[in-house]
Amino acid sequence: MLTLDVLKAIRLGSSVAEFDEYLDDYFVETDTFTRLVSDRTDTISGDKGTGKTALFRILRKRYTTIDSLGTVEVVPAFNIEGTPVFQRLSEGDPLEEGQYQTLWKSYFFSLGANWLLGLWDEADWTEPMRELSDLLERTGLSTADDSPSTVFSSIVNLFRRLLHPRSAEMAVTIGPHGMPVVVPRVEFEPETTEVAPTYVPHDEAFECLNRALDGVDLSLWLVMDRLDEAFAGTPAAEIPALRALLRTYLDLLPYQHVRVKLFLRKDLFRRVIEGGFVNLTHVNAKRVDIIWDDAELWHMLYLRLRESQEFLSAIGIDRDDADAIFAKVFPPKVDPGTRKPTTYRWIMGRIRDGNDAKPPRNLIDLVQKSLDWAIRREERERSEYTDQLLLPAEALKAGLSALSKQRVEDTLLAEIGDEAYLIERFRSGKAEHNLQSLSDYLGLEGDELNEAVRFLRDVGFLESVGTSIFKVPMLYRDGLGITQGRAFTSPGEVANDDEEEED
Repeated sequence: MLTLDVLKAIRLGSSVAEFDEYLDDYFVETDTFTRLVSDRTDTISGDKGTGKTALFRILRKRYTTIDSLGTVEVVPAFNIEGTPVFQRLSEGDPLEEGQYQTLWKSYFFSLGANWLLGLWDEADWTEPMRELSDLLERTGLSTADDSPSTVFSSIVNLFRRLLHPRSAEMAVTIGPHGMPVVVPRVEFEPETTEVAPTYVPHDEAFECLNRALDGVDLSLWLVMDRLDEAFAGTPAAEIPALRALLRTYLDLLPYQHVRVKLFLRKDLFRRVIEGGFVNLTHVNAKRVDIIWDDAELWHMLYLRLRESQEFLSAIGIDRDDADAIFAKVFPPKVDPGTRKPTTYRWIMGRIRDGNDAKPPRNLIDLVQKSLDWAIRREERERSEYTDQLLLPAEALKAGLSALSKQRVEDTLLAEIGDEAYLIERFRSGKAEHNLQSLSDYLGLEGDELNEAVRFLRDVGFLESVGTSIFKVPMLYRDGLGITQGRAFTSPGEVANDDEEEED
């Protein structure tokens, strides 16, 4: 049997949950998942690639089989595929935070109410459902279907009409205290006859929805994901809109049958609360960070390898013998030497960023890119499989280089906006710095330098070593052509580019 055939039999699945059709087979039920399904957490934050979307996909697929969720319906409050529906919030001038609150509350109310009424024929509606239907009609929040895109577009269109009347006998505003309802007539653009708004208090609307849900013994979990994609390139709208979303979440906590579940990138959550956030302790009381330790990552990789039955048959290893599987795939060490780490420690040290985040995506991509390198080599050499290592050291090093280049492009430079030039200043430089070398690299001093260093640490590009030394993590070095060694010398010291690398 050709080594090429053995390599091609390995199926790791996709590192992106949306594209992984076998996710359910090797999903790891971590403590985060347990806390979510037991309703002990509402806000889940994690770095890119840590599995937020995977959590949502598994929750949505399995919730009907989980005893504790017997009366819960999980309703996506975002469009799972395609352009994020919330991108419409980035169009036009940003609203005030209080106006975003009204928009979010109107959206959640409309989504939940239209979804509930759509479950029953009108003839079977309970009295609270009829009250709910009447409220939807009066507020103009009734929609033809209950899809997130339809409901959200309806809300945004309504707000724009109310904020831009063609003529009116009174001022028209959208405040933070209630939802629009029908009163005296007023003309809007385009030339249609609409009505001017007064307000239905939010608590009145959600009490009505809560009663209707209670009457049929149901609770709604309205799940929000993909928020990091919604405001790409529009920071002026991003922060007030997401701060308003967190405030909306807090305001809806009293309604037992309506729960908002938020999946947020950790760096985005930090930006939203920066400068202070009233009642942050209430948010944090039911918030959890997705953190993967080395053992969980090892188990996740093992579960993916063991699903490749054709591969296991080819190498003659039982699927339950994890150590034997890893021994066939990976060398004991990548670099020779008694002080050098084991292969798994080597991998863990190279998929982490400056904040010590180790996303599963980085691990899967590193192994997959190593596998791709090995496959390309075997396509040239066409060797027979004789029990040799499948991913030797050179394959792992090539995989790391490819991973580094990809993460620099799709994580660092693609997502930090105007500050990308700070990253570029390190290209082809050294990995270890003090404040003086950072000042030289960045061309900044004083408060500007301190702010830039803080930013680079926040995004995981720099990590602190002691009190005044900073290093670029190995994850990003090859992608920027950064070599090991110091960019500075201590007094009386000669720079040494051949110092032993850290592990």
